Amino acid sequence: MTHLRDNLSHVQARIAAACLASARTVDRVQLLAVSKTFGAEDVSEVAACGQRDFGENYIQEGVEKITKLAAQTHTSALVWHCIGPIQSNKTKLVSEHFDWVHTVDRLKIAQRLNEQRPAHLPALQVCIQVNIDGGDSKSGVAPTEALALALEVAKLPRLTLRGLMTIPDPVDGFEAQVAVHNKARALFDEVRVVLNSPQFDTLSMGMTGDLEAAIHAGSTMVRVGTAIFGGRTYTG
Repeated sequence: MTHLRDNLSHVQARIAAACLASARTVDRVQLLAVSKTFGAEDVSEVAACGQRDFGENYIQEGVEKITKLAAQTHTSALVWHCIGPIQSNKTKLVSEHFDWVHTVDRLKIAQRLNEQRPAHLPALQVCIQVNIDGGDSKSGVAPTEALALALEVAKLPRLTLRGLMTIPDPVDGFEAQVAVHNKARALFDEVRVVLNSPQFDTLSMGMTGDLEAAIHAGSTMVRVGTAIFGGRTYTG
């Protein structure tokens, strides 16, 4: 699938250009390829191009891909990120199969992930999702509550608190996008100072439509799906 390789190269070029424009080095921004609704074959093709980190929104779908691709040599060491909402009855699946979780927004969910993380696996890497722009339909803890939640999550021994994640509502224009992302960057810096942990190093923000603005504001991980895999068709 040549188009997937070309798409990935184009996204990588966008990231490099955005880093150059923002006086940042490209190695400070990680690409997370969002593969929701696309099959294991598509993930395998993108992985063959050197992409290592993949994000899944739908837990059961993600687990099926993780299990299938673990048997293939060039996909057995992929890093899987859960970037969708997590209900209490799905925490065991997440803790057993994923390497990262970006959507912790309640202490109860963090505690369940911690309790259910298998002992033979490394600590689960987690980000706290923050509803940075106050969208009514968005998941995420309120910015004013993020620090308190971070302090509690950081105490859980089978989790490693890595940073914050945001999904702001779309806004028009580069400057408007940067303004929203700057709020997340300021909160990230505030929490990092209080935690005083070198492991708190990840600001997961920016997608296909606003990755340049997110990088300008300080994102360390952009989550890109459509620009790599193409448009999605949802059923059901």
